[in-house]
Amino acid sequence: MPKDHAAEPEGTGGSETSGAVRVATEEALRAAKEELEARVRERTAELVRTNASLQQSETRFRAFVSATADVIYRMSADWSEMRHLQGQDFIADTLDPNRSWLEKYIHPDDQARVMAAIREAIRTKSIFELEHRVVRVDGTLGWTFSRAIPLLDEGGEILEWFGAASDVTERKEAQLRLQTQLARLKLLGSVTRAIGERQDVQSILQIVVRTLEEELPVDFACVFLHDEGRMTVASVGSRSLSLAAELALPERTTVDIDQSGLQRRPHLELIYEPDISGSRDPLAARLARGGLRALVIAPLLVEGKLFGTLVAARRQASSLTSTDCEFLRQLSDHLALAAHQAQLYSSLQQAYEDLRQSQQSVMQQERLRALGQMASGVAHDINNALSPAALYVQSLLERDATLSEEARARLTVTQRAIEDVGNTVARMRMFYQRRETELWLEPLDINVLLPQVADLTRARWHDMPQELGYVIELKKEIAPNLPQIMGAESEIRDALTNLVLNAADAMPHGGTLTLRTSAAGARRVVVEVADTGVGMDEETRNKCLEPFFTTKGERGTGLGLAMVYGMAERHNADLEIESQPGCGTTVRLIFPVATIKGSERTGTSPRTVGPLRILLVDDDPLLLKSLTDVLASDGHSVTSADGGQRGIDEFYAARGRGEPFGVVITDLGMPNVGGHMVAAAVKSDTHDTPVILLTGWGQRLKSEGDLPAHVDRVLSKPPRLSELRAALAELAVSPARS
Repeated sequence: MPKDHAAEPEGTGGSETSGAVRVATEEALRAAKEELEARVRERTAELVRTNASLQQSETRFRAFVSATADVIYRMSADWSEMRHLQGQDFIADTLDPNRSWLEKYIHPDDQARVMAAIREAIRTKSIFELEHRVVRVDGTLGWTFSRAIPLLDEGGEILEWFGAASDVTERKEAQLRLQTQLARLKLLGSVTRAIGERQDVQSILQIVVRTLEEELPVDFACVFLHDEGRMTVASVGSRSLSLAAELALPERTTVDIDQSGLQRRPHLELIYEPDISGSRDPLAARLARGGLRALVIAPLLVEGKLFGTLVAARRQASSLTSTDCEFLRQLSDHLALAAHQAQLYSSLQQAYEDLRQSQQSVMQQERLRALGQMASGVAHDINNALSPAALYVQSLLERDATLSEEARARLTVTQRAIEDVGNTVARMRMFYQRRETELWLEPLDINVLLPQVADLTRARWHDMPQELGYVIELKKEIAPNLPQIMGAESEIRDALTNLVLNAADAMPHGGTLTLRTSAAGARRVVVEVADTGVGMDEETRNKCLEPFFTTKGERGTGLGLAMVYGMAERHNADLEIESQPGCGTTVRLIFPVATIKGSERTGTSPRTVGPLRILLVDDDPLLLKSLTDVLASDGHSVTSADGGQRGIDEFYAARGRGEPFGVVITDLGMPNVGGHMVAAAVKSDTHDTPVILLTGWGQRLKSEGDLPAHVDRVLSKPPRLSELRAALAELAVSPARS
């Protein structure tokens, strides 16, 4: 065949071949077109099916989104733009891209925390999860839990974020309420423990108001205590002090309940005022003037009775919640119980202290009584021993004209010392007794007593310090021409001596001792004993006048200042003590100016009496000898008897001889036959013979009014010649009384 075709003529064969190729090409093109059209139809149908499926999926997704309560949103890769948000009526929808979504939706206090979580999710390309506050559709705040997933391209880069957010406001608020309640319970427990550890009302109240200021917190807190229609500010918080001063409600301020406005309210229930700016109640209006708005008044009740009020307030209106009010109600219950128990405890403590003081007072009185009894016995023995010395010293000073001035001065000091010894022992039982009717007062010049006191105490403030290597300088500031005072010379001198000795003891390393007198107006004389020593604190100063209280340890008796106080009481004088630690002490005695009355002793000399026959009865041979010598030197005829029975025998023998005694002087305490029996024997024989009882218990007998029967006069030992001579002169001319 090829050969046949090749042999064909050129003009006809080529034409036929070209036409066939064309036909074949056209057929091929037609077939390709049909195939392409079929494929297009197939792809179009597939696209239609895909679009329908997509529309169906989108419809289902939108239906799912509409059916759920979650918020759906899309964010740009860097979260700078919110592309879409469907808020489900929880937060406002965003249909157009929004770049201010952070400020629009997120609470200002949470914005930094949200952005920090976003940056971390972008960095790690991980899921974003966070619980935070948002602004809801109605403008209020709500809580949401937001979760977003990053969508990545083939290269692993974030294309955008797709997220959902759930409304957890109710759960969060319930959780917050629970946390608040737990915190309040914990706070209530800690406050209860704190106030339970205290027993005084003031500290309990302070704990409560301070806790309210710091932990609730409030802008003003105080507690009123009620008493008989009045309210007293018992405690104010430390942060509320300035506002309390501004409102004229500092501590201890009293307000009438009728003027507070509380009487118009149910006082047994808690009162909450969200805004008191327009209140007409006086107390609420006063608080409002200080800028306070929200107010809670919680009653303090015990057994249904109102005894106080707890006040808490804030500057912002409606800022106290129901949880806060419930906490304040519970706190007020605990506070009321604790304060009531503290008051009971305080009352019990006071009762116990009163009982202890009473017991201590009884014990002290018993000690003083025992000391007084002991002192009486000691006084008897001491006075008997001092009597001969006292009689001879007095006699020498009166009769011996050959004495030098120095000897006379020394004998005078000796005489004062003898008298003071007896008076000191006798006064040990009279610490707080006021002036006895028998106290012998006479006009005194206080300026004369001070040099005597200085001489008597010279060894203590001059000699002894020098032996120890330090110096006490004595200064005398004497005001001239002072009026006289009425007093017992020995008592005042003894009191000043005690003060000087105390002052010297208070300067263990030396210092200045000042004796000072002055006039306080026209009717008072002041004498001061001042030192520059260690001084006293307030507690010591308050106790220093108590018997047996001493800061000297075993060296002190605790009786010195007590005796000074007793002297001041008996002389109607005032006693003042000024002292500070390290600044010395000044003790001031303020005496009234002398007003001489007829019943008080004057300085007139007793009337002289002629020679008497005197029977002297005593069991002390030294006293018999000394008193016999002194009375004989006065011109009397003295017969001495060394015992009670011997005295009775001498009295009867003299009567039998027709030589009766004009006066009998007898001791009280003697063996076998005492002075009572001697006096009774004398008076049984004759009522005309005076009996003088001369005894070491003389001061006690006279002060207690315990005068023995058959005795005309009681004189104390050591005897004063002036008193003895006055008694003899009076009894010699006055008929004796039975």
